[in-house]
Amino acid sequence: MIGQYVLSQYLSITFSDDKGIAYLQFTKKDENFSCSIEDLDSFLYSHNIRFGIQRDIVQRISSNPEEYFWNRVPIAIGQPAVNGKDGRVVLTVDMEEDRKPLEKEDGRVDYKELVRLHNVRKGQLIARVIPAESGVNGKMVTGEELPCRAGKEAHFKVGKNVVVDQEETSMYSAIDGLVTLTDKGKINVFPVYEVNGDVDYSTGNIDFVGTVVIRGNVLTGFTVKSAGDIRVVGGVEGAELISGGSIEITGGIIGYNKGLISAGKNVKVSFIQDGNVVAGEDVIVSQSIMHSNIRAGHDVLCNGAKGLIVGGIVQAGERVIARTIGNTMSTATAIEVGVVPELRNEINELRQELRQLLENEDKTNKALYLLNQLANNGQLSPDKIALRVKLNATKQSHMRDEKKIKERVLEIERMLEDTGRARVDVVKTIYGGSKIVIGRYTRFVKDPTERVSFVYSEGDISITPYI
Repeated sequence: MIGQYVLSQYLSITFSDDKGIAYLQFTKKDENFSCSIEDLDSFLYSHNIRFGIQRDIVQRISSNPEEYFWNRVPIAIGQPAVNGKDGRVVLTVDMEEDRKPLEKEDGRVDYKELVRLHNVRKGQLIARVIPAESGVNGKMVTGEELPCRAGKEAHFKVGKNVVVDQEETSMYSAIDGLVTLTDKGKINVFPVYEVNGDVDYSTGNIDFVGTVVIRGNVLTGFTVKSAGDIRVVGGVEGAELISGGSIEITGGIIGYNKGLISAGKNVKVSFIQDGNVVAGEDVIVSQSIMHSNIRAGHDVLCNGAKGLIVGGIVQAGERVIARTIGNTMSTATAIEVGVVPELRNEINELRQELRQLLENEDKTNKALYLLNQLANNGQLSPDKIALRVKLNATKQSHMRDEKKIKERVLEIERMLEDTGRARVDVVKTIYGGSKIVIGRYTRFVKDPTERVSFVYSEGDISITPYI
């Protein structure tokens, strides 16, 4: 048996760079070599190995050393350090544009619902910081601590229209808009969404919480919705544009009697043909309005170089001004001012509803009269008695509905009387076939008349020179 003090003549110890592993290797191959476990332990200790000794290998070397004459063997393995995880910024909104047609519940596919924008609202959480993790230190085979690498903390790269909380762990949108990543990972919320081209099957419908700018045309059948403004650098066909703000269309509207242009504030456009336009405030047209249905809460202004209104119905809460109304062919053209268009339409619907109600009430009264006659003669069967009860309940319901409708009609008629600011101004000519309605009063134009204003005066519509 060779004493441990001469083991160094037969064995050598080497370490990995981080001293996480110690390797044992025979430097001399002697078939008569033998050593005890205790001798090997002492040898390892003399080489400063204190941790992770592989007991099974020590035992094998002691009993069968020749197995290890030709190989380097890891005699001690430390505990590796677990590095910390870096912190990271996580977006709480989906940034991927989902460019797949929308599949509905019934299995049908809507190819116009192609891009669904991931809008955010003011104050909405859009990103948060996941803290770094510190990691766990390891242990070298020498017993010393093996330091781990701590995770790096993440920080927001703040762009435009975003705010960060005091702890700098959460980011919120400062406006309604669209989350966008820009240079070097900055997080922004932009209030404008731009379409560089037409709104067609390549873009699909648009629904955005900010302003939408379309650098092309909006084709028939497509929808653009915006909580802000909509600007179209092109034309609009029979499409649906719905804006919480204003709509501006550089080209014109050719609606084909389809679609709708609806703005909470103003609609500004070069021309409207066969279109449906609704504005909470003004409709401003530089060229012409032809065969269209127009409703404006305040004014309809069509007094540009051409300034023509012909065909259709133009309704305004206060004023309509145009260079020319109607044409030499006496095309029926209706101009209605002096009341919010919705109220005028409501009173027409209420009157129609009242007529239907009175017709139904008349039928109910006739049926009740016959049943009452049978009752007086004692000829009512049980089913006729039930029908009589039901008809009496229907009559009472009709009477209540009739009262409500008449009260609302009266209320709107009183509002229609308030026509002090209502007027229709004709800068050049109004032709026969035109109809002027101010409040509840109507005047038909039979002959061409130039440079006049229509105003309400003492229970009638009067014509005065346009100033």
